[in-house]
Amino acid sequence: MSTTTKIAVRTASASYEVEIGTGLLAGVGARVDALLNGGVSAGRQRVFAVSSPEIWRLWGGTLQQGFPAPLKMLSVPAGEEHKRLATVERLLEELATAGADRDSVLLAFGGGVLGDITGFLAAVYMRGIRYVQVPTTALAQIDSSVGGKTGVNLAAGKNLVGAFHHPLAVYADIDVLATLPAAELRAGLQEAVKAGMIRDRALFDFMESESAAVLAGDRAALTRAIADSVRMKAEVVGLDEREGGLRMVLNLGHTLGHAIEAATGYTTLLHGEAVAWGMIAAIGIAQRRGLVTAEEAARMERVIRAYGPPRPFHASAEHLVALTAKDKKNRSGARSFVLPRGIGDAVVVKDVSETELLEAAQAMLAAVAREG
Repeated sequence: MSTTTKIAVRTASASYEVEIGTGLLAGVGARVDALLNGGVSAGRQRVFAVSSPEIWRLWGGTLQQGFPAPLKMLSVPAGEEHKRLATVERLLEELATAGADRDSVLLAFGGGVLGDITGFLAAVYMRGIRYVQVPTTALAQIDSSVGGKTGVNLAAGKNLVGAFHHPLAVYADIDVLATLPAAELRAGLQEAVKAGMIRDRALFDFMESESAAVLAGDRAALTRAIADSVRMKAEVVGLDEREGGLRMVLNLGHTLGHAIEAATGYTTLLHGEAVAWGMIAAIGIAQRRGLVTAEEAARMERVIRAYGPPRPFHASAEHLVALTAKDKKNRSGARSFVLPRGIGDAVVVKDVSETELLEAAQAMLAAVAREG
C-alpha cells in the first residue's frame, strides 16, 4: 500500500509534482502511463530506463512490476568519473539505434549522478525529450532530482556543461533507502541539514532533535526530512528558476565542496561529505563576519557532525582556493559565496576575499586533520 506526500513545483517554464513516500516504486509504471495520457499500451514502448547495474539488480524488478512489458534499459556505471560528455554521447547513440524519437520518455533510475546525466541526455536528444526522475539515494531524493538542473563535468570543474530541463515528475520511494550504504545515507542527509540552515529553521530543529531516528532509517522521520527539504527547494525554484539570485542560496557549502571533490579526484569523499566540509568553512566565515553568533555556529557544526562526521581528506588550502575560481556560480570574475545568516537564513555575497577564503580553508583543513 503506497502512502505518499505530493509537493508541487511551479516555475515559469514547467509544472510538475514530486511524490514522496513508501510503497511507491511498483506503481511508477501506472503513474508514468497516466502522465503520457495514453494508457498502458500507449506509453510502454516509449520509455527507456537509464540506470546503473547495481541499482537495477536491487530494485529493477520492483520498478518493472508497474510496466506490462520489459523496460528498455540503458546502463551507466556508478561513479562520478562517468559523469562526462563521453557517457552522454554513448547513450545518445544507443537511443538513436533503439529508435527513440521525440515521443520517447527517459526514466532516471538511480542517484544524483545518474539523474544529472539522464536529465542532460533528455535535454539534448532531438533538442529535448521528456524524462521522469525516480531517485534512489537520499541526496537525489532530497535535492538533485528537483529543480531541473542537469549536466556533466569537465576536467576543469563540476557541472560546467548542462541545461535547465525539468522532469515530468519525481517519484521518491523511501523504501529504496533501506539498501543504501550507511555512509551514503549520512552524506545525502547533509543536504537536508543544509536545507534547514538556509531557509527552514523548523527543519533544522527536526534534523537536530530527531537525528537518531533519521539515521536509523525510520520511515516517518526520513519522509519528513525529505519532504520538508523538497518543499523548501520547490519554493525557491519557483521564485528563481534559472539561479539569477535567490536560488544560489541552495549552494551553501558547494563552492568549497566542489573544490574538495576536484582536488581529491572525485574518489575520496561522497558529494554530501564534501559539502559538509564546505558548510563548516562557510560557517567559519559567517562567524568572523558577525553574521552568526558563536553559539549558532557551534550548533550548526554540531548538527553537521551528527550526520557524519565527514571523512578526512588531503588537500592544500591554496589549491582549494584556486579551484573555487572555476566555480560555475562565479559571475564577471567575482566569486559568489553563500553564507548562513543565523539558522534558517542565508545570503549570497560577492566580496569574500581570497585571504578570507584561504583562512577559512585553512581552518577547515585543521578540523579535517583533527578527524584524521
